[in-house]
Amino acid sequence: MIQFGDFNAICEMVALTVCPLVGSPDGIEPDCYSRNVEVAKMLLFQPATLIIHVIALIMTSIMIYHIKSKYTAVGRKEMVMFFYFYMMVTFLELLLVSGIIPTASNVYPYFTAAHVGLITATFWCLLLNGFVGFQLTEDGTPLSLWSIRISSLVIFSAIFFLAIATFKGMAAFNPLKPVALWIAIFIFNGVALAFYVVLQVILVLNTLDDRWPLGDIMFGVVFYVTGQVILYVFSVRICDAAKHYIDGLFFGTICNLLAVMMVYKYWDSITKEDLEFSVGSKQNVWEVKELLGEDELAYSSNNQSGFLQGGEKGNDDGHFLVVMMNKTF
Repeated sequence: MIQFGDFNAICEMVALTVCPLVGSPDGIEPDCYSRNVEVAKMLLFQPATLIIHVIALIMTSIMIYHIKSKYTAVGRKEMVMFFYFYMMVTFLELLLVSGIIPTASNVYPYFTAAHVGLITATFWCLLLNGFVGFQLTEDGTPLSLWSIRISSLVIFSAIFFLAIATFKGMAAFNPLKPVALWIAIFIFNGVALAFYVVLQVILVLNTLDDRWPLGDIMFGVVFYVTGQVILYVFSVRICDAAKHYIDGLFFGTICNLLAVMMVYKYWDSITKEDLEFSVGSKQNVWEVKELLGEDELAYSSNNQSGFLQGGEKGNDDGHFLVVMMNKTF
């Protein structure tokens, strides 16, 4: 049973990146985990989860591209920072979980500390994005952007130091009793996510006429909670049933990706892009001007024919009509 400040029950269920570094001098090994494969004389752990990480990186790149393409959308620059954080978390997790950076390596604790710090900074960035819609500061301004960047850097640095101090047993921190690290990973991140959800529900109910974005929020919460339940409750059962081909980390990674995609879907549903309509109207204006020019030329050529047939009076009348048409248009 999971206890406050204790990684033992969690790490016996699922192979988190911090598990080889806490709980005991040799770390904590899960009761059941996905089998490894050999690729180019190198053992890769969690091969199925590794594929999901690659897919997550591709999908995140696509979402970042679409966010950047909405030039006039509210909170565009702030939201794209969240997805950059998620991309960095996914990339580091890919290196650590797959064994590309071995647990016995001297740099493994530092990469793990960076991974934990980036996770917390990602939740913090998401929380700050929850305030953007309330326009406490104008989005896209240096104040809005740098407040997120600097505060996220502070959070990352603090959690990085906390993780390294815990892993190395520095100061008053102890890898056998990593209570502070447990609070940072599970309590702080959970509270930040809960605040973000509450803020977005208030934003939709108070400022938007459309209630459909609430469905995006609901699906995002469902995906995330489902992933956490699979990770910390059903991972060993899934691993045993699948004969060690996959475990809860595989489905947890999928659910996290779906939750992040719902964050994008929600943001996209509450923002509008005016540039598309303005470009379209300009194209129509230019088309009308071209057609008017052709009509004037045709009318002028007809008047020239009238001049050849009707003489000087016809030319004066035709010239008068052309001048009047030009003034009218």
